[in-house]
Amino acid sequence: MSDKFRDKYRIPSSRLQNWDYSSNGYYFITICTKDRIDFFGKIIDDKIQLSINGEIAKKYWLEIPIHFLFVELDEFIIMPNHVHGIVIINNMSNVETPNLGVSTMGKTKPNNWEHGCLGVIINQYKRICTMKIRKININFSWQARFYDNIIRNEKSFYYIRKYIKENPMNWEQDRNNLSNQQPNGN
Repeated sequence: MSDKFRDKYRIPSSRLQNWDYSSNGYYFITICTKDRIDFFGKIIDDKIQLSINGEIAKKYWLEIPIHFLFVELDEFIIMPNHVHGIVIINNMSNVETPNLGVSTMGKTKPNNWEHGCLGVIINQYKRICTMKIRKININFSWQARFYDNIIRNEKSFYYIRKYIKENPMNWEQDRNNLSNQQPNGN
């Protein structure tokens, strides 16, 4: 594979190779604003005080399951310059049916941009937020990518939930270090 596309360097995907991101599972997501600008509010007394932009981000986060019926949301928080959340993909069409001898699992090559995949869910969330927030603040923009962590066990789930809940209390010490703080409970 070439390191350049249209004379620009390609950045390798941060997604786990050979993982089907439309698979049922729990995913810890972090989405940052471009240049980590505080568009969504302020932390005051260890609590987030959402701006109008933050309220928009919250509203559309909560609406994700309306548009993707196979998605459930767990713990989440809108922070001044990012969103943390647990997205649960629970698509009944991805369930094994051994009694019938038919399997819908095990695609030979994952397509991480098909309708039910995590990338599409996050892309659509970012798209609607951008459209609505730019009516208020034309300069609003997201970082091009998002961070994800596939939650593989109860211990990780516990630590990630705790991390999300406590994120406002840890704001000053880790506000610019999002990529190095993905909790995993290992």
